[in-house]
Amino acid sequence: MSFTGASVGSVAGTARRAFEFGQTYVVKPKGKHQATIVWLHGLGDNGSSWSNLLETLPLPNIKWICPTAPQRPITLFGGFPSTAWFDVNDLSENAIDDNEGLDASATYVASLLATEPSHIKLGVGGFSMGAATSLYSATCFVRGKYENGNSYPVNLSAAVGLSGWLPCAKTLTSKLEGVEGAVNRATSLPILLCHGKGDDVVPYNYGEKSSQKLRSCGFQDVAFKSYTALGHYTIPEEMDEVCGWLTSKLGLEGKS
Repeated sequence: MSFTGASVGSVAGTARRAFEFGQTYVVKPKGKHQATIVWLHGLGDNGSSWSNLLETLPLPNIKWICPTAPQRPITLFGGFPSTAWFDVNDLSENAIDDNEGLDASATYVASLLATEPSHIKLGVGGFSMGAATSLYSATCFVRGKYENGNSYPVNLSAAVGLSGWLPCAKTLTSKLEGVEGAVNRATSLPILLCHGKGDDVVPYNYGEKSSQKLRSCGFQDVAFKSYTALGHYTIPEEMDEVCGWLTSKLGLEGKS
């Protein structure tokens, strides 16, 4: 099943850009529907490749929604366009965060979850840049709003990030201070981060530091799993970890 994504506008100061999201692929649950997870692909990819993989996982109680990011100019590529959830100027700790792009993608992700039945547990996950967007969505949920000030509309029960990093990490501590309910939301949201020590695209220490930053900001249920020989891709061992973790944290029946 697939359908064409809508455009989402986001506000940064007085500027406004509309982002045209691509095709969305849905993997229906093979058993009792207990959870819905939006899963986000990496830079230059699309929702189809991950939907094909997720369909093979032994998680019959999960509905997967795999959208495709907009085509946009990427500063890191000298302005060459690619499917991306936000702009990237550098893969370093000094990179400039594209708050407008992050907000637009996080808003789109939340809109895909907002129409799910009220009794269904909701989650976000992704790979590489998709992982970064999922972690950003998790921080928006805990803050109760996006960077642009709009309210975050859904209640997340899990977040997963493979081979990714935490955007806006430098300012997260100050943004969470004094926010009503943030401590409780951070405490109760389980997060799984996985990263390969052989990653030559998003360095391993980015994932490690992201997990440390989340913990220091009050996210108490953060699991960080490392894989010695893993590069910037996924392996069955890692996906087995994801399956077991989701089954446990979401209380899935694990059967049809």
